[in-house]
Amino acid sequence: MSELLDGMRQSWGLLAGSRSGVAVIAARTVLISGAATILAVLIGVPSGYAIARTRFRGRTLVLGFINTAMGMPPVVVGLVVWLLLVRSGPLGYLDLIYTRGAMVIAQFLIATPIVVGFTVASLQALPPRLPDLLAVLGAGRLRTIWLLAREAKLGLLVAVMAGFGGIISEVGASMTVGGNLERSTRVLTTAIVTETSRGEVERALALGVLLLALSFAVNLTLTVIQQRRRA
Repeated sequence: MSELLDGMRQSWGLLAGSRSGVAVIAARTVLISGAATILAVLIGVPSGYAIARTRFRGRTLVLGFINTAMGMPPVVVGLVVWLLLVRSGPLGYLDLIYTRGAMVIAQFLIATPIVVGFTVASLQALPPRLPDLLAVLGAGRLRTIWLLAREAKLGLLVAVMAGFGGIISEVGASMTVGGNLERSTRVLTTAIVTETSRGEVERALALGVLLLALSFAVNLTLTVIQQRRRA
């Protein structure tokens, strides 16, 4: 318990210390996970809308794959991306392995099924006849999509929060495809693993506190937006 308290006391000192580099690692963490979340939303929300509002053969199978992918172990995703991006892999010519770009790709693949799954659930919760009603009232296709998104906005914000929360705290994929390079790809989760392996428990706990604080700040901001729109 005392080590936990010491870690909490050290967290702000580490963040403010000019030599620790923790502020840079924290900024890199938000940048990589934020970019992956934005890409996941851009792909996942339209995909979720298409799955939720259309009927096609194999739809249940597709939903089953999405629900399974929502719980996919990040280290497995990292391994697949590593096999694709390593020099001998099919995408090795892109020279992305052990870069931030590779980490964004891996985290994007982790977050997208989460965003799709929550988007489908939030849109399916709407009245089934609502699109037809909007069409009768004169709303065009784009207008209908916009209005449906507004009706499901609470669920869509949950999708964003779940997607971001699922990747900012993962370590397996980031370590596998990023390599945990100190001045390039090290993020808070991989830094925690590194400090723990070195026996620097208090520093690892301080980094953990910073990670929780970052996650809380982002999710609190989205929650405030969600509740204001609900009001």
